[in-house]
Amino acid sequence: MRKLVSFCLLFLLSNALFAQAKTPDEVAVDKQVNALIASWNNHNYDDIANYATEDCDWVNVVGMWWKNRREIQYAHQIFHEGMFKNVTLTKKSVHFRAVTKDVMVVHLLQRVGAYTSPSGTFYPEADNLKLLVFVKKAEKWLLTAVENVVVVEQAQRSNPVNKMPKQE
Repeated sequence: MRKLVSFCLLFLLSNALFAQAKTPDEVAVDKQVNALIASWNNHNYDDIANYATEDCDWVNVVGMWWKNRREIQYAHQIFHEGMFKNVTLTKKSVHFRAVTKDVMVVHLLQRVGAYTSPSGTFYPEADNLKLLVFVKKAEKWLLTAVENVVVVEQAQRSNPVNKMPKQE
């Protein structure tokens, strides 16, 4: 009986470890996600060329659409000299989905600290969900599109998928 329990525990542990293993591409993309987060937390986007394509698109949380890396860098830098100057971002979870061998869709759930907008509106600490699209160019994964939304906690309770019947 003891051997059976030990075997079951070992089997469950190995499955849990295997399920969490990332592919080499996921590891590489995750490093780029971490670089993006580091730019935010350092309040400096001078290194954006290391993780974003020149023609990258970015739709921010309030619908501003920046259409290339230069605009993205400039807008972030301006906001980080002002309303985001002391705001930190924390990665909560990342989900990877390879679309092709050279395209990966990533969902990044992050926690953003409280801030006050240029118009004076106070935004409390909240979760944001970013949809990130990465492309592999010359064996390097680069960000090419972003859309960012605020996760509205009250709305999450009304999500129909939460009560969706389980498939057998």
